[in-house]
Amino acid sequence: MRVYSTEKDQLTAILSRSYSETADVSAVVTKIIERVQKDGDQALYQLIEEIDQVSLSSLAVTEAEIEAAKSAVSTELLEVMTQAKENILAFHKKQVRQGFVSTEPNGVVMGQRISPLARVGVYVPGGTAAYPSTVLMDVLPAKIAGVKKIVMITPTDHEGNVPAAILAAASIAGVDNVYKVGGAHGVAALAYGTETIPKVDKIVGPGNIYVATAKKMVYGEVDIDMIAGPSDVLIVADHTANPRWVAADLLAQAEHDKLAQAILVTTEEDLIDDVQAEIAQQLATLPRRAIAEAAIETNGKIILVKDLAEGLSIANQIAPEHLELAVAEPFALLGKVENAGSVFLGHHTPEVLGDYFAGPNHTLPTEGTARFYSPLSVDDFVKKSSYLYYTEEAMREAAHAVELFAETEELMGHARSMKVRRGEEA
Repeated sequence: MRVYSTEKDQLTAILSRSYSETADVSAVVTKIIERVQKDGDQALYQLIEEIDQVSLSSLAVTEAEIEAAKSAVSTELLEVMTQAKENILAFHKKQVRQGFVSTEPNGVVMGQRISPLARVGVYVPGGTAAYPSTVLMDVLPAKIAGVKKIVMITPTDHEGNVPAAILAAASIAGVDNVYKVGGAHGVAALAYGTETIPKVDKIVGPGNIYVATAKKMVYGEVDIDMIAGPSDVLIVADHTANPRWVAADLLAQAEHDKLAQAILVTTEEDLIDDVQAEIAQQLATLPRRAIAEAAIETNGKIILVKDLAEGLSIANQIAPEHLELAVAEPFALLGKVENAGSVFLGHHTPEVLGDYFAGPNHTLPTEGTARFYSPLSVDDFVKKSSYLYYTEEAMREAAHAVELFAETEELMGHARSMKVRRGEEA
């Protein structure tokens, strides 16, 4: 991993991120979306065969397939996923908002109603790995919100099968329907609907560059959660950090994707050498070594800072998806964190706890967007409506103010709407 120092004025290099795959896929995705809009299911079958090299006879996953998947998964994994479900539910239930009503002395009534979205589509990625944890994280907040129908799409393997763990997680989470389609064509199906796949109100879940581009293109037709890029972790470490643990946590993130970002920010020069040695040693036995090694070489960084305050300043500028505070007193630093998707406090709280089991959501803002995005939550699956009631007396009291605003904006029809109620000639 390349080592940087703030004393050498390397801030620009520290904050930069290398991209080895920057091809614009917009033209390709546009054509895919247009085909799905025009030909529905027929386009999906054709695109699945062209892009995924899979020939399907049906898009929908059957109940028999789901039951077979649950039987194929170990009892222990089913129990672990069920416990993870309970942890996720317990955390997210605390996010539920309540509406409110305000009654004024003059009879005016104002309020806000909160209601669930009707239909949500959850994208679960396939490809290099299967993520049943993503099913739980993306579906359960929607269930808590009261979403009426939750459908899931996910690509299959070359035999046309969805990984058993994915289907088992869908059953545990309470997904209504699962469909065997991924990519930009799957996103288009959710956004516009086909003969088989219903049109949804919102699409959530991460995917590759084609999925991200498609979500960006259909935004406005439907809502989306965020544009997810490669994953990242930033670890702030002091003299109490264990180099073996730090290296393991950096590699855990690096193995996600060749473009994943793994960063260590530390006050300790000795720790840098020890972590470097550990990374080399642990890479040698990592099954996804090629991916992790490419990520470390492309976006791996170690940043030497003069103190933890400077370390937190750097972290806030990078705005990581995952921020680990591997320090003696992590809670003393928590209040200084301004930009991070999720924060992991202390030496015994690795980021992977949040990936799978603890309860907070693992669908987080990436690529520095923690400056303005938040983790997926119950809020993402509800909508808010305001309401208003005025008595005649209250309306007359407000009439002059409203008419003045309207006339200032030269919207005389607006002004007339008040004047006619006061009996004034238009």
